[in-house]
Amino acid sequence: QVQVMESGGGLVQAGDSLRLSCTASGTTFRQYSMGWFRQAPGKEREFVAAINWNGGRSISADSVKGRFTISRANAANTVLLQMSSLKPEDTAVYYCAADIHRPWDVSPDLENYDYWGQGTQVTVSS
Repeated sequence: QVQVMESGGGLVQAGDSLRLSCTASGTTFRQYSMGWFRQAPGKEREFVAAINWNGGRSISADSVKGRFTISRANAANTVLLQMSSLKPEDTAVYYCAADIHRPWDVSPDLENYDYWGQGTQVTVSS
């Protein structure tokens, strides 16, 4: 069992920056690929960014490309999502997820992730 926990959400203004943090339990964290997803009210959960086990590969959604950066620190069992130039449409609950079966992969597909956190709310006011 892997426990995933997000932190760092909050209320910000358009144009501000915010950094989300995600920790995952287990001594094999470095064997997980990790992803960030988000879900706005009334919408389906959507992919934001993903990173492979050693940080050598990462991908992000077109909607956040150039504004959001995913990174990881395996020594601290942590994945970060640095968000800048935030827009009101970025408002959502942000979820972190772990894929324990494909550490080399960077997948935008929700179905590939095995463990999920409870989410952290990000609200961007205009």
